Amino acid sequence: MQSEIIPYGKQHITEEDIQAVIEALKSDYLTQGPRISEFETNFAKYIGAKYAVAVANGTAALHLCTMALGVKEGDKVITTPLTFAASANCVRYCGGEVVFGDIDKNTYLLDIQSVKKLLEAAPKGTYKGIIPVDFAGRSVDLEDFRALADEYNLWIIEDACHAPGGYFIDKANKKQYCGNGNFADLAIFSFHPVKHIAAGEGGMITTNDEALYKKLLMLRTHGITRDIALFTNSIAFAGGKETYPSWYMEMQVLGYNYRITDFQAALGNSQLQRANEGLERRRAIAQKYNNAFANLPFIKGQSGIVEGHAYHLYVIEVEDRLGLYNYLRTKNIFTQIHYIPCHLMPYYRSLGWKEGDLPKVENYYKHCMSLPMYPTLTDEQQEYVISEIKKFYKNAL
Repeated sequence: MQSEIIPYGKQHITEEDIQAVIEALKSDYLTQGPRISEFETNFAKYIGAKYAVAVANGTAALHLCTMALGVKEGDKVITTPLTFAASANCVRYCGGEVVFGDIDKNTYLLDIQSVKKLLEAAPKGTYKGIIPVDFAGRSVDLEDFRALADEYNLWIIEDACHAPGGYFIDKANKKQYCGNGNFADLAIFSFHPVKHIAAGEGGMITTNDEALYKKLLMLRTHGITRDIALFTNSIAFAGGKETYPSWYMEMQVLGYNYRITDFQAALGNSQLQRANEGLERRRAIAQKYNNAFANLPFIKGQSGIVEGHAYHLYVIEVEDRLGLYNYLRTKNIFTQIHYIPCHLMPYYRSLGWKEGDLPKVENYYKHCMSLPMYPTLTDEQQEYVISEIKKFYKNAL
């Protein structure tokens, strides 16, 4: 038996990463320093967006997005139930109402037909926005969602936490990278340890909209600005004579302290340098899983091979999921389940959601399992995972 635990996801920290963090810790700035803007610039370039705003975590990124877009009490926003709770909670933080659409059973993504039904069943203006999620690393076709959003005057926040480096092919046969801002108003990413880029904690917002970018910068730091062009109090009040004194700042809106530190940014920036290398390895692992499980009777579905997929997760759907899950743990293979449908969490049940509301995602949840997927997973470890899964079903038959 494998002596070392094989988790579903795992960070990879190199000596270069450690050195980058040490240099940041020895520098004059532990926070609000130059490494943050460096990380933002490099990440925006990697994604293909004009602007990037680094924040404390992915949840903070989502909250800032809903704030910047003006979500308020009573606003209805559509999202997927197949996501981490934060994709929905960010709307609730601002007092908005979350409406869940069902998933496409083949892609595991928010089904645009489900969204259309919701929009068509209500007067125009009922809904304010859509938050599609690039679940597992598979890019949502945002070109189609953008057309639908424009028809109903909706904004789009792309939750791309699973998909840095992922893309879809648009109608002009061009690659559209997740978070590039060509279709979504805002996009968000996470740097949690199991994600493609690990910073301990951390997040990023990308956009091509300069006005939203400036709002985000202010909201990230308590609602404070040092931009002289935005000041509203007089120079005299500020304590200056002909110009504002250099110490002066203004808190103009109610914001939060959602900053990332310089040593986290240093780690994220170091990891970003080998992001493509990690992505290639994830796709190779996915190819091996796909080949191993193709046409097997106990496999009801799997992530498969999809161009542009970033493979944060590799999902299989199986019979006797609990039996397999428990068996694999006895073999030191720690798989995970992504996700418990968000609309059936007790909080959302208390708001009126119930079993049977979204049958496709509810059926998916009964069978799904995320297999080990991370760049340092060895060929031998992956072969062991595959063989143990096959062994379980062979013995069960």
